Parts: sequence; C-alpha cells; structure tokens
Amino acid sequence: MSPDELVYLGILAASVPTGVLFRHLSPPVKQGAALLLGLSITLITCGVHTLHSLITVLGTWVIIKFSWKAAPALSLAWTFLYLLFFRLMNYLPFDLPQPTPFSNAIQLLLTLKMVSLANEVHRYHLEKKQDVSSFSKSPVIGGLLHEPSVYDIISYSYCYVGIMTGPFFRYQTYVDWLQQPSPLSLPCWQPCLARLRFVPVYGVLFLAVNHLFPLAYVRTDDFLERSFFFRFFYMFAVFFVFRMRFYSAWCGAEAGCITAGLGCYPQGAQSKPGGGPTTHYNPEPHTPVQYDFTTVQNIDCYNTDFCVKVRHGMRYWNMTVQWWLHHYIYPSAPFRAYALRAGWTMLISAYWHGLHPGYYLSFLTIPLCIAAETAMETSVRARLGPRGQSAFDWVHWFLKMRAYDYMCMGFVLLKAGDTVHYWSSIYFIVHVTAVGCLVLGRVVRGRSRDNKNAAREEETGRKKSE
Repeated sequence: MSPDELVYLGILAASVPTGVLFRHLSPPVKQGAALLLGLSITLITCGVHTLHSLITVLGTWVIIKFSWKAAPALSLAWTFLYLLFFRLMNYLPFDLPQPTPFSNAIQLLLTLKMVSLANEVHRYHLEKKQDVSSFSKSPVIGGLLHEPSVYDIISYSYCYVGIMTGPFFRYQTYVDWLQQPSPLSLPCWQPCLARLRFVPVYGVLFLAVNHLFPLAYVRTDDFLERSFFFRFFYMFAVFFVFRMRFYSAWCGAEAGCITAGLGCYPQGAQSKPGGGPTTHYNPEPHTPVQYDFTTVQNIDCYNTDFCVKVRHGMRYWNMTVQWWLHHYIYPSAPFRAYALRAGWTMLISAYWHGLHPGYYLSFLTIPLCIAAETAMETSVRARLGPRGQSAFDWVHWFLKMRAYDYMCMGFVLLKAGDTVHYWSSIYFIVHVTAVGCLVLGRVVRGRSRDNKNAAREEETGRKKSE
C-alpha cells in the first residue's frame, strides 16, 4: 500500500471509535467538534490546498445568499468550473503548488455537497413562498426549516464524517444528525460490526491478488506476448482488486457513520442511499422502532457482484453518488431515450471523476452495453420460456461482469493510449459483443414485427374471404 493509502486507512480506522464519542455531545458542541476535527484533518493532509475547498464553499454561499432562484444551476456551474481550474493547475503558466490526492478527494465530495445544498435551499424558498406545510408530494421527504448560515454551511462542508472517503449525505441528513433527541439509544455496535465483518477478507484479497497481478504489467511489451486467454483473464483480476479495495474503504467509511449515528432513521421512513427518508413515518406510541443506516450505505457488495444487468450494477456501486447523479444530473439531460440520458449522466460522472481519457472511454461504454442488453431482453429473452430465461440470465450476468472488467481497465489505466492498447490486445471484445447483441436484437425484433404484420394481414384476408 502507498503512503497515501495508509493515511486514508488510518483516518477510516480512527473515525470508527471517534463516532461513539460524538453520541455524547449536545447539538452545538457536536457541530463545532465535527467542524474542528474535519478542518484539522483537511489542514494536516492538504496544507495550503485547503484554500481550494474554502473558496468553493464561500462561492456557493454567495450564490445561495444572493440568487437562490438560480442557485441549483449556478452552483453546478461554479463547482464544476472550479473543478476544471483545480485539475488544470499543472498546465497553468503560474507557479502554483500542485494539489495533493487528499485535496482532490475532499474537492470531489465537496462538489456533491454544494450542489445538493443549493438545491435544498432552492426548495426551501419555493416551499416558503407557496406557504406549503407538507412535503409529501416531493420525491425526498423533509425540508429545511431555515436557510443555513455561513457557519452552518462551513460546518456541513468540513464535517469530519466521510470528509475524504464519503459517503455523500445531504445537508438535511447532517441537520437531523445534529438534532437527534437521544443518540445513545440508537443502534451502534451491532450494525457497525455487521458492516465490518468482511473487511479483513476484502483487505487480504486485495493485497494478495494485487501482488499476483500488478496493473503495471499491462503496460509492458511482455504482456502482449502472453496468450489471448491470459490477457483476457487479466482484466478479471484487475477488476477484482479494484472491487476489494473499494469494498474495504466504503464499508469502513459506513462504519464510521454508524458509530456516530449519522444517517440513522426508522425503517418505516424507507430511506434511500444519499437521499434519506422518502416517506413520513409516525410510529404508534410505545411501539418498538427498528432503525437502519440505508441513508449512508455506499455499496451493496453482494448485488454489485451478482445482479444480472449492467444498469443494475451501477445502482449498487457508489450508491450515494448514484443518487446524486439521478436527482441532479439525469433529469436535466438533453435527451429522452434512456440510453442517451444514461450516456449524458455517465459523461458528467466521468468529468466529476477527472480529466483522464480512460474515465471517458470507460463511462461512455456503459450506454452501449445498456442499449445492447435492452435490445436482447426485448427481442430474445421475452420470447423464451422460464428455463430459457434462466439460462439467458446466467449468460447475461457473465457478460455483465466481463463488461465491467473491461471498463475498469480504462478507469485504472487512465491514459487513452494505455486503455486502447489493452482493449486492442483482446480485440475490443466487449465493444464487438455489445454491437453484435444490439444488431442481433434489432434484427430479431424486426423479423418478429414482420411476422406479426404478415399474420395480421393473413387473418384479415381470411375474414374477408369468409
């Protein structure tokens, strides 16, 4: 593990017992302590680069303060343009210190928070203007009771919980955490240990497989001399290492949220990852209440590996960010077709991750895979019996995993040349398969439509002759 990864690991490990201490604090003290701890982590790991995050926060506050009506669009433009400046500092003619990986991680999560905050404040003013007391028609239940002050915004931005690793959570979730009436009565160690139980396994597998299949080997000339099956198999191992790394990190980050009590809501509130409660829940007096931490769940390891479809795989990976994309990016896509809207969302997601061409090559392969699987489902699977559909789903799952293996290579190799170099070494097999499935699905659907039209015409002719 690199020194940076060890620092991340240390912060994650320390956040778990620290969270328990925060359950004993009153709301004002909790807010100040969380800000002080998060700001200290930022200053220690980022140094002067803390200014990037502070400028982003203050810029968003100015937007919210003076133009709440346009805040959602302006905050998105402001934070994304600042991301561009932040990432192009290597190429600017000024002698500026280059950002660190830690400042990049903080900047990524802060971008999500500021855009979400602007949308929450916008909604608050609309509801206030209309004098609406119920939010039951909104896709996200619960709204702000007042416009946050600059201190509130800074406290939310630098809250120590998940400051580098996530998960993303809305400002309202943060407020609910501060105002919990009896945090010591909420579940703590049982859900925390349940979330951490497989982390040692993920960690050992990550270290072992990463040692056996180093990514750097893909960039060597010797790699091309290996057999096609070896080169094809290598992406299995790389994606496995990638998954184990993030499974460990995200489960650890969720454990830190759980011990602090952040994102704890009654199960009846039907919370969504990132968004929080989706329905009002008023339990009967003296009725035992079951709680969950779905709001801060960032990964569903089982369904990530074993769901059947490409589109479903995205839902179970980085779940809080997927919620953010679905609510703030997907609805504004300039297309109506699902595959094209998904493509737009993936383009924005790639930009959020960075400017490396590998991100774009990988993310923009997803819409092609979605279009291919949709075509095969509607034209082939729909015509099969139960056993045939079961066999189809197994093949579909296998191809889904290979598609993610394939796209992961672009995500980790980063450079366009390295990504195309690897993809060409396995003959662009996923692109070719996806295009083949898309064409086959449309041909089969076209023939089916022609057969139905012919049958309809034959039936019409028979009735006329009678």
